[in-house]
Amino acid sequence: MQDAGTTSDEPTRLANIIGPMFVGQSGWTQELPGGARVELVAGADAQDDCAVFRVDGPLEIVLGSDYVRGPKFRLYELGHLSNYDIGYYLAMANLSDVAAMGALPIALLSVIRYPKSLSDADFAVVMEGIRDACREVGTLNVGGDIGSAERIILSASAVGIVEQGGSLLRGGARPGDRLCVTGPTGIAASAQRYFGGDGSTKLRPEQEELLISAWRRPRALVGQGRCLSRSGVVTSCQDTSDGLKAGVQSLAAASGVGFVVEEAELPVADIVAEVATLTGGEVTSTVLGDSVDFQLVFTVGEDDAAQLAKVFADEGFQLFDIGYATEEREVRLRRADGTVEDLPGVPWRHAT
Repeated sequence: MQDAGTTSDEPTRLANIIGPMFVGQSGWTQELPGGARVELVAGADAQDDCAVFRVDGPLEIVLGSDYVRGPKFRLYELGHLSNYDIGYYLAMANLSDVAAMGALPIALLSVIRYPKSLSDADFAVVMEGIRDACREVGTLNVGGDIGSAERIILSASAVGIVEQGGSLLRGGARPGDRLCVTGPTGIAASAQRYFGGDGSTKLRPEQEELLISAWRRPRALVGQGRCLSRSGVVTSCQDTSDGLKAGVQSLAAASGVGFVVEEAELPVADIVAEVATLTGGEVTSTVLGDSVDFQLVFTVGEDDAAQLAKVFADEGFQLFDIGYATEEREVRLRRADGTVEDLPGVPWRHAT
């Protein structure tokens, strides 16, 4: 347990927090079906300039990097997220990108910059959140960078491996392909709407916990991504970290196709519908709009869709067929009453 009031310099934190937290990491191994193997020769415990992996077999290396707002999360400012939760979220956001490529995560590199006023205890809690998220998906935080800054800055890079030719890319969808998603979206957006409101409407405690868990304990869908990659029939894929609408639009742009999304087929979590009712929101806009739910949205050839659905069911995974790709390069929604319109909801966009 760290003294809540202690603040140390970078070398001291490396020696007293990072070192003990990651001791014995070097020598860790991971294997893919078929015998391909990767070994961590030098991890965070070695405290070299870089982590070192020894890789054999016919592999592709997948790399991804993402920054999160850290304490500028609205729900953090309102007291609903802790420093541990922010670290956990940082790791899972990056590992989700690897999962969306169909890869098996083998490492995370994290960048933690902080004001000098951040105590050793608070720094350790952020690191513990990152470590535990990595453990949840069976990988390691192998190092990165720590040091002072004018505010907390959180960034990370994830590394994964996949069989040659198995990486799932955004470009590749073809007219007629089925558009699918691995689960309901809009839960994280509903949490922001509910907890950021005036508090005049209240859910049951277990419902509140379900909402906030979308931010506290997101999950990179590694198993589902590996299943999609091994199937050999998925034509495009990405995660829904910018919202389902943004994901569908990205697949369309990268593949040179359009999509028709069927409103009646969209999976809607009960909690999303209830929050919409309580707060005067619109369910479909919430499901499609800016929400960091880390589901996977992907396309599969029409003739292969039923078989892939069976494979998913056999693995205990969900798969929802929500529409199809078109030659016309427009992304549209077919409402339950049969009318067709532009997709509702506001997709998240990177600031310029």
